[in-house]
Formats: sequence, C-alpha cells, structure tokens
Amino acid sequence: MLEPLPAPRNLMKPLVCALLLAMAGPACAQAPSLLAKCTRSANLLACVDPQGNAYSVATVGNTTYLRGVEVIGKRYWAQTNSRYGQLTFFTGLASDGEAWVGYTRRVGWTTINRFSSSGGASATFTCNRLTGC
Repeated sequence: MLEPLPAPRNLMKPLVCALLLAMAGPACAQAPSLLAKCTRSANLLACVDPQGNAYSVATVGNTTYLRGVEVIGKRYWAQTNSRYGQLTFFTGLASDGEAWVGYTRRVGWTTINRFSSSGGASATFTCNRLTGC
C-alpha cells in the first residue's frame, strides 16, 4: 500500500517500492482514494496524494518514464526505467542534484531490488506480490 512520503533523504526505498508497484500493472490504479487520487489512460498514470506530492508514470515500449514533485522537500525528480526481459535498470535525478541508479530482477512473483544514490543511501531488498516488501 502507498504511504505518505517521508523526508526526502529517507525517500529512496519507499519510492522504489511505489514505483515497482506502479510498473506491476493494473492493480496500481486501484489504490485507495484516501492515499492518492489517480488518473489512468492506456500508457499514463498520474497521481496526487493528500499532501500535494505528485507523480506520473508513462510507458513507451520497454521504457518507463517517471516524474514527480515532493512538496515537503520542495524538489522535482525524474527517473527512467529500461526493461530487458526480467531485468530492469533505472536511473534518476532530482532538482537538488541527487542522482540514483539501480536494478530490479524479477524471478517468478518475486523481485530482487538494489539501488544506490549520490546522497549515500543504498539498499538491497526483496518484494513479493503476495507478501509485499
């Protein structure tokens, strides 16, 4: 489930989880309206949460483009995901200069995720469609 965004420096793991869920498919558009209001078309998902944070996800072929705005951190960010079979690589950049890279590897209903950022954050975590992250 989506949660309110934490302070910007602690944002990466929840952000990556949310973005992985956004890429998972139609279930993402069914998020409860108490957390975020979303609009969806064939290849674009746009959401705004009660705090005013916003993000959009657009898909073109095997590439996914994400853009967002964090109200508390007062920063914009963009991320590009490129999928090659069961492996997805992503890179992102925020308006405060923070950059991040990572990958997601799908094995059945499980994803193995790893990222690191120029702000010093890094993590490896596993998510499952049944049990979550």
